[in-house]
Amino acid sequence: MTDIKEPQGSVASRVETNGINVIAESERKGSPRDLFWPWTAASISVLGISYGSFALGYGVSFWQAVVAGLVGIVGSGVLAGLIAVAGKRGSAPTLVLSRAAFGVRGNKVPAAFSWILSVGWETVLTVLAALAMTTVFRELGWGGGNTTLALALVVVVALIVAGGVLGFDAIMKIQTWITYIGLALTVVYVVLVVDRVDWSSVSAAPAGGFAAVVGVVILMATATGLGWVNAAADYSRYLPRTASGPGVAGWTATGLSVANIVLFGFGLLLAGSDPDLNAAIGSDPIGALASILPTWFLVPFVVVAVIGLVSGALLDIYSSGLSLLSLGLPASRPVAALVDGVIMVVGAVYVLFIAASDFVYQFQGFLITLGVPISAWAGIMLADIALRHRDYDDAALVDPAGRYGSVRPVTLVIFGVGTVVGWGLVTNTAAGWLNWQGYLMWAIGGKSGDWAYASLGVVVALVIGFVGYLTLERHAVAASER
Repeated sequence: MTDIKEPQGSVASRVETNGINVIAESERKGSPRDLFWPWTAASISVLGISYGSFALGYGVSFWQAVVAGLVGIVGSGVLAGLIAVAGKRGSAPTLVLSRAAFGVRGNKVPAAFSWILSVGWETVLTVLAALAMTTVFRELGWGGGNTTLALALVVVVALIVAGGVLGFDAIMKIQTWITYIGLALTVVYVVLVVDRVDWSSVSAAPAGGFAAVVGVVILMATATGLGWVNAAADYSRYLPRTASGPGVAGWTATGLSVANIVLFGFGLLLAGSDPDLNAAIGSDPIGALASILPTWFLVPFVVVAVIGLVSGALLDIYSSGLSLLSLGLPASRPVAALVDGVIMVVGAVYVLFIAASDFVYQFQGFLITLGVPISAWAGIMLADIALRHRDYDDAALVDPAGRYGSVRPVTLVIFGVGTVVGWGLVTNTAAGWLNWQGYLMWAIGGKSGDWAYASLGVVVALVIGFVGYLTLERHAVAASER
């Protein structure tokens, strides 16, 4: 089992060898503002524009969508920021720090969900990036068949796996450059297509009901900050423990919010101006957004589309490797990243060349399903951070006989209840085999009622995790700090 005594890597090393060990004092560096870059890079994607179309699909007006989007994006960014504070306090990965709440061995349950979710999303992002390259090449008349798709996949995988193996320092540098390049090219994109905005059409959209607005809030929360909570502390763990806690939370939230707000807002304007474009974005975001560009900008467009997706996959493969180590893989961090990379490649090849055309949507439905237990975990983690007044005990994070214990049964029950109730309050149309979900929807109007697609289960799972842990484990946390 990989533990806290794993050899640490030199700051000057090209390949990071730190794994799930606590980062040594001599290697802690930087300031909270450094967190702005990786999270902004992961947020700069032209696909962010497509969320404006998805939001309008709930039947809300422009201004309702704006308010709901702001609440979802900023609120979930703050939640991720608060979890990032634990990284500064404990100097260890997110799914190691949650051992304090679940126990050293009990934590394998949420760690397994986290690992599957991260590997799954890095696979989806890889597939989308390869498809984006192929789509633009087809628009340029440079091919577009399986050969082009295979070459695109090789390029995308090489970028993602190389960054994941090199580790923290390389990823922070890559994400900084992606932020600069992505911002510049996104601004050009907006300038080129802004003349397509028709305010009279945008403002004419009728208002929707309260359930629809809540649905947009949850959509944007899960698409942004809430989708990163299980990795939030992985990038703050290198900060000195004297770094400002509010600064860590604030810069993480800012990085996850600013670009997403701008892209979402512009997506609302574009989709609300043109019903045909709105419909096309829903079925093929990359193709639709490329179709309104002049030919000369298609190559820069594929650059901004691909680097945005690659940026998210970089963070996923790094964090999934750490989650795999926390599960007990007896290997170094670079090897864990390679293992995840191999799984990612196999998954991407299957989706692109073997599976039925709708498989990617079914797979996304499966990943959304996993988002419910991660929400329950996030609620527990937030409550544990709120109750814990001291820094984490380094040795106890790997010692089942230590102050955090081996298995915390009460915490696991809270996690299970949050997950089961949460699944009962979501419906999933992406995959028919997930129709078993929504078994509690009868209480709020049924699977075809106003609340059917609001995904309330995500929020309910988070609340159950937070309130349940805060209420039932308060004394246990206090005892563990004596």
